[in-house]
Amino acid sequence: MPSRDHAPSTPAGDDRTAAASPDANRAREHLANECTVLAWLRTGIAIVEFGFAIARFAIAIRQLAGSRAGAFLASAFSVWFGIVAVVAGVALVLAGLLHYRGTRAQLESGTFQRAGYAVDIVAMLRALFGLLLAGYLLYTGMRV
Repeated sequence: MPSRDHAPSTPAGDDRTAAASPDANRAREHLANECTVLAWLRTGIAIVEFGFAIARFAIAIRQLAGSRAGAFLASAFSVWFGIVAVVAGVALVLAGLLHYRGTRAQLESGTFQRAGYAVDIVAMLRALFGLLLAGYLLYTGMRV
């Protein structure tokens, strides 16, 4: 019969001590970095798709409206707005990749520093994009 004055053994599969190890922390940091880059990619792809949809819709409207000058002007603006959205989405994907690679290098060297103003700039640009879209919808809604 075992004595009661020793510490109870941990059940098999209990990795609480492994979770506190530097290797586990390092793995968590790298996985979090990968989750972040995937969020950048999803957002960039969504903006590209959105811009493509705007541009394609404008072309369809132009074909349906025929030669009406107002429809042509609105659809031309929509095409350019769609192109800007596609380019912005691609830029966001590339910015996410650069951010990921920089963070990965910092994690490997043990010199990680917070993102700084990069997140603020991306958030402001997305808000500006939303305001431009709202202004465009208001502009086209008033003309109809």
